Amino acid sequence: LKEERNDEMTSWKMEDLEAWDDRIQEKVAEFGLNCYPQEFEVCDQGAMLGYMAYHGMPSHYPHWSFGKAYEQTKTMYDYGVTGLPYEMVINSDPCLAYLMRDNSQCLQVLTMAHVYGHNDFFKNNFTFTSGTDASATLSSFKTRADRIRGYAEDPSIGEDEVERFLDAAHALSFNCNRNAAFVQQKPAEQRQRLIDAATPPYDPFHRLHKRVEAGVPDLKRVPLEPEIDILRFIRDNNHHLAGWQRDVLTIVDEEARYFIPQIETKIMNEGWASYWHHKIMNSLGLPQDIHLEFLVRHNQVICPHPGGINPYYVGFVIFRYLESGVDGVLAGSYLVTDGTGASRRMSEREREFFARLAKNVSSGLEFIFRVRETDRDVAFLRRFLTQGLGEELDLFTWKPRGEHLVVDHISDDDGWDVVKGALLRQVGMGGFPTIKIKDAAYQGSRTMCLVHDHDGRDLDMGNAEKTLEHLATLWGHDVILETVLHKKPTIMSLKDGKFNAKLVS
Repeated sequence: LKEERNDEMTSWKMEDLEAWDDRIQEKVAEFGLNCYPQEFEVCDQGAMLGYMAYHGMPSHYPHWSFGKAYEQTKTMYDYGVTGLPYEMVINSDPCLAYLMRDNSQCLQVLTMAHVYGHNDFFKNNFTFTSGTDASATLSSFKTRADRIRGYAEDPSIGEDEVERFLDAAHALSFNCNRNAAFVQQKPAEQRQRLIDAATPPYDPFHRLHKRVEAGVPDLKRVPLEPEIDILRFIRDNNHHLAGWQRDVLTIVDEEARYFIPQIETKIMNEGWASYWHHKIMNSLGLPQDIHLEFLVRHNQVICPHPGGINPYYVGFVIFRYLESGVDGVLAGSYLVTDGTGASRRMSEREREFFARLAKNVSSGLEFIFRVRETDRDVAFLRRFLTQGLGEELDLFTWKPRGEHLVVDHISDDDGWDVVKGALLRQVGMGGFPTIKIKDAAYQGSRTMCLVHDHDGRDLDMGNAEKTLEHLATLWGHDVILETVLHKKPTIMSLKDGKFNAKLVS
């Protein structure tokens, strides 16, 4: 534990937090959590605002957007429009967490227990173990920051040029592979697959069958198959970029990939941490005054958000539901904990559901440990968010009607599929459109042609125009984008700096 500065107004001392941390670590070991070494830093509001602006990192490269985020958050905090988080946790080895100095002793203890849940999730969930190196997190962010500062201080480059290029790179940073389990094939493998697809299999009855004409694959097209990693493609294929520009693209791409697992597992991660702070706090034998405050604080963390999704609440409810349901089947009691925290008898459908989940596990706790290791939010909700839970969580969809917002589907037999589908489309990276590079030499020119994987949601025209401008900055040539607007094929283009969108006849 490290404290930035002491304040006599707090109701605790550092020795108190160290003693509570020792007790929490005993429970962490007892329950079987597998964590990185944990470090805590106690900071004031100003420092927390700074960490928030820089995504929690103690070292980050400078950019005007971080200063804007700081001033915006500080202004809203000063006027009481928004509060500050109880903590911030960094996926690193050792794991680093910041605690607010003005929090009460109960809130500090709850927060520390919550942090250990995040720590275990970072170390064991496949999206983090496959895509990030926790041991190099802090050093790599510092190294990248030093490189960016070096380019900005270079008289031949300058701060303005670096920021202009960073603006363009930031706009496209999340247009990359979002699933750590998916490994894109190398160009040679793609080439062979295209050749195989164009070569019809041997037909022993070819004299009887009509001959199938094989298409001729375009093996000269770059890329051979639609490419989702836009920044990496531009870095490797725009030969007019300077060395520092290639490095900036690498830096922005690497940092985006560090944050993608956190975006992809927001509900699971917060639900897992909430589940464990609840379990650990209830096992500590808290004094009555601290226990009563804990109940209030816990309910504030997991309370539903009217008109929106509270990831803490949804994740917490599902994990408890899974653990209790598997235990209920294994014990033969067929009891399950619902969204209110009360136990009830399972329905026949739930019995069948949990009977499948209970195979090859000895307890509900063992089952949810497996889930936290293998799933991300989309799979987690698709597999385990049942219609019954949807009803208990009061999930619904809404749409504008004139000047009003109206509920159009609820979690009943008729609307559940629509409600769940809408939720699955927006969790994780689902809120970002999927755009791929289709041809980097469109119609024999250096124009880049991209395609939008339309999923029923149209692109925002204003954002699309600005994104194409940033893309043209990085590519150095005209760009066009194939998409669908109002159910009609549309081509957006940026040629000679002018944006245009027209329907395809």
